[in-house]
Amino acid sequence: MVTLIETVYNFLWGDLFVLPLPGGGSLPLSILVILLIPTGIYFTIRTRVLPVRLFKDMVGAVLGKKNEKNSALSVLQTLIVSTATRVGMGNLVGVVAAISAGGAGAVFWMWVTAIIGSSTAFIEATLAQLYKEKDPLYGGWRGGPAYYIHKYFEERSGKKRRYVPLSILFALSGLICWFGISQVVSNSVTSAFENAFHIPPLYTTIVLVILGAVIVLRKNATVRVLDIMVPIMAGIYLLMTIILIIVNIQLLPSVFGRIFSEAFGLRQVAAGGFGAVVMNGVKRGLFSNEAGSGSAPCAAATAETDHPAKVGLSQALGVFIDTILICSCTAMIMLLTPESITNGLQGMDLLQTSMQYHLGEFGVIFIALIIFLFSFSTFIGVLFYARSNVAYLFGDNWTSQTIYKILALVMLFIGGLAAYSVVWDLGDVGVGLMTVFNIFMLYPLSKKALAALKDYESKREQ
Repeated sequence: MVTLIETVYNFLWGDLFVLPLPGGGSLPLSILVILLIPTGIYFTIRTRVLPVRLFKDMVGAVLGKKNEKNSALSVLQTLIVSTATRVGMGNLVGVVAAISAGGAGAVFWMWVTAIIGSSTAFIEATLAQLYKEKDPLYGGWRGGPAYYIHKYFEERSGKKRRYVPLSILFALSGLICWFGISQVVSNSVTSAFENAFHIPPLYTTIVLVILGAVIVLRKNATVRVLDIMVPIMAGIYLLMTIILIIVNIQLLPSVFGRIFSEAFGLRQVAAGGFGAVVMNGVKRGLFSNEAGSGSAPCAAATAETDHPAKVGLSQALGVFIDTILICSCTAMIMLLTPESITNGLQGMDLLQTSMQYHLGEFGVIFIALIIFLFSFSTFIGVLFYARSNVAYLFGDNWTSQTIYKILALVMLFIGGLAAYSVVWDLGDVGVGLMTVFNIFMLYPLSKKALAALKDYESKREQ
């Protein structure tokens, strides 16, 4: 089983092609980069550069009010749920890894990835809205790729179906991915708390599982908790970064100069490292914002709105929040730290050392608390995503919903006590397979999302 997981992981995330570059460098391309980047560029063109052209509408879309008489979520609430899962360890460890391997220039390519990825996020979220259906268990709506893929094949065949193979594969991939994420979450939190507070992993794990059980085993506690948790954690992290930038304002021009100069390989081309700069930025951007993976549409489908394109616009904004704001916060924390202090450091050691330089011992404690908030909100968010996929596979019943939640809590417990590299690989395999199944179906389905965008703009003009 371990060999199978590692084989699939290497196929999805490993270097499928390596393009030679002038100066002796190379540009490694994985199958997911090959799928996601052209897709993002294609939809950016088809939507006429939506992220830039309609940025004001993206912000305005989340401010609409929902009908309080029903149990559906508002557009803002679904954005909060998707942000909870996007803003996770990728915003911390992922950004650190990108800068460690690719230098400051990787940050620029993360920004580029976010801009084109937000167009993909618009398409998949709008489709989730167009093909959503009533949720008899939780109330309101449900949907996501498993549902719009299913409806596509029903429409083509003209026949009703109980299952569609590709929808089954997507739903299973999602459940596998979120099992893996459950263990990664607890392992990250227990490690951070052991370093910062010297608390044994067992105690932290028990508290995590109890907190998780209290929230996820209740019918509708998930969204209420995230409504409070996500704005606070993102706001605190953003505020702390702004304070650090103001304190080090004189260093800001040199930091941006370093980002842009290294982004285009002015320092790396001679050393043959330009490919590493680009690919580390691109990969970490894709990992972090999840555009195209099909995760966020599971939340987007649950929104109550007067136009499906508004939900697509809000999820496009979610990519900006994740990568342009939160990932940039982590990058600034590190790049405002003298290189002499961080030389030779990688991963969480690099981030904690940077925060310790800025804030002393409080910096280490602050990062531990942020890891807890980011990771725990991700766990709650992915179990919200799992609702619709469990229902698609096993029908509308509380038994299957509860069993999946209990299994996720078991994985949360196991992950807190031991670090298995295969667990990280399992999560990456799950999200990689989700992306493959979802991306291929976005092309034939995108006509309806683009038509919804055209209709939205037409009505706005009127």
